[in-house]
Amino acid sequence: MKKQSKAEEIAFEAAFAQLEEIVGKLEAGDLPLDEALALFEQGQKLAALCSAKLDEAELKVQQLSASGAVEPFNAEEAR
Repeated sequence: MKKQSKAEEIAFEAAFAQLEEIVGKLEAGDLPLDEALALFEQGQKLAALCSAKLDEAELKVQQLSASGAVEPFNAEEAR
C-alpha cells in the first residue's frame, strides 16, 4: 500500500486556505526572491492537490448521479 505524503492527507479546505495565504504573500511583492520561489513551488503543489481533490469529487458525483445508487469509488481507478 502506498504511503500518503503529508500534502495528500490535507483536506481540500485546508489546502485551499493555505493556497490563498500564499497567493496573498506573493501578490504583496515584498518577499526575497528565494522565499518567493519556495512559496510559489508550495503553491503549485497545493493547486495540483486541490485540482485532484475536485476531480475526485466530480467523478464521485457523476457516479452517484448516473445510477441513483451509491457505487464503490476507487480514486486510483479514476486516474
